[in-house]
Amino acid sequence: AKLQKFTGIDSSTSFDYTKIIEGKNLLVKTLQDEKYEKVLGNLSNVKLVKGNAQFVSKSEIIVDGKESYKGEKYIIATGSSTFIPPIEGLIKIDYLTNITALQLKRTPSSLTILGGGALGVEFAQLFSRVGTKVRVFEMMDKIVPAEEPEISDFLHKYLSDEGIEILVKSKVTKVENKNDNLRITAKIEGKEKIFNSEKLLIAAGRRSNSENLGLKHLDIELGRKGEIIVDEFLKASDNIWAAGDVIGEPMLETVAAREGMIAGNNTISDDQKKMDFRIIPHAIFTDPQIGSVGLTDLEANQKGFVCSCRTIPLELVPKASIIHDTRGAMKMVINYETEEILGIHILSDGAADLIHEGVMIVENKMKLDDVINILHVFPTLSEGIKLVAQSFKRDISKMTCCAE
Repeated sequence: AKLQKFTGIDSSTSFDYTKIIEGKNLLVKTLQDEKYEKVLGNLSNVKLVKGNAQFVSKSEIIVDGKESYKGEKYIIATGSSTFIPPIEGLIKIDYLTNITALQLKRTPSSLTILGGGALGVEFAQLFSRVGTKVRVFEMMDKIVPAEEPEISDFLHKYLSDEGIEILVKSKVTKVENKNDNLRITAKIEGKEKIFNSEKLLIAAGRRSNSENLGLKHLDIELGRKGEIIVDEFLKASDNIWAAGDVIGEPMLETVAAREGMIAGNNTISDDQKKMDFRIIPHAIFTDPQIGSVGLTDLEANQKGFVCSCRTIPLELVPKASIIHDTRGAMKMVINYETEEILGIHILSDGAADLIHEGVMIVENKMKLDDVINILHVFPTLSEGIKLVAQSFKRDISKMTCCAE
C-alpha cells in the first residue's frame, strides 16, 4: 500500500499537456541531433543516405528506386514497428500507436488500449494521470505477462487503484466509428460486450521491419514474426549481418546497440564476437517501476534447476516507509542446491536503477551469502535486495532496521 502524505506538507499540481509534449519533442530532437546525426557527421568515412533501400542482388541496393550502391558486406538494422492485429474494422479507423499517441495536441476524454504489456501499461498510467479515462484489454490472464506473477498482480492492483480499468482474458474482435466515438466489440472470458471510447491505442507487440527490403534476392530465413534469423555471430547469410529489433526479441535499445557493435566488428575483423543473451536487464517505466534480470521462477524450472524463490513486500524495506511509498515487492530466484542467485525481479520506486545491482549479482554468479555479507547503505531501497536474500534464511520481519 502507499502510505499517507508527509505530515505538515500540502501541495497541488497543475499541468499544461501541450507544453509537456512540446518539451518532449524538443528533448527527442536534441538527443537525435547530438547522439546520432552529429556522431555520424563526425565520421569522415561514413556517408548518411536518407531514403528507402531495397536489395536488388546480394551485392547491390537501390535507394528510393533511383540511386544504386554496391558493397561486399551489409548490415540490416531496420528496427521494428507496431504490430497491427487483424481485427475487423481496425484499418478503417484512426488508431494510435506509441508514436502517434505522443503527437496528440490534447488529451482524449477516453482511451482504450489494446495490449497490457510494457507499452500498454506505461501509456495507460501516463494518460490516466493527465485526466483521460483509460481501459486496457489484455488477452492473457495477467498484465505484463512476461513478468513474475507476484509483480504483475501488485501492478494490476496499483493501476486499478488509480482508476484504470483492466480487462484480462479479453479479445477485441471488432472496431467501428460511431457518432464521433469508437464502438469496440470484445469478448471477455467468452462473453461479447460493447465498449465506447474516443481513441484506441494499439500496444499488442511489435513486428520486425523486414518487408519491402528485397530480401527475396538474398539467402535469408525469416521467423514467424518476420524477424531475420541470424547465428550467434549475427550473420544471416554469407555476406549479410543483421542487428537490433529486425532480428527479434529482446527488442531493447541497449541490446540493439550491442548487436550493432558486434555485427559491425564481425563484418571487418577476424576476431569474431558473439552476442551474449544470457543476462539482459529490462525495465518497465510505470509508477512504481519494474526492473528485472535473469531467470524467472518458471524459466528456472524449465531449464531444469531445482529452484527456490522468496518474495518480500516493500513494507519490509525501511526506506520505503521513510519516503511514504511502500508499493511493490522484490523477488529472488536461486538454485536450491548451490544457492546461486539466478534472477532478481523488483517492483518499486526507482526499480530501473536498483536492478543494476541485480545485474552484477547474476552476472558474477553470486550466492546468497555473498549478498548477505555485503554492507548496504541505510536507509536505501537497495537494502531490499539484501533483505530478500536474508529472507531465505531468517524471518526478516523480526530484524533491526540495518538489515543485519
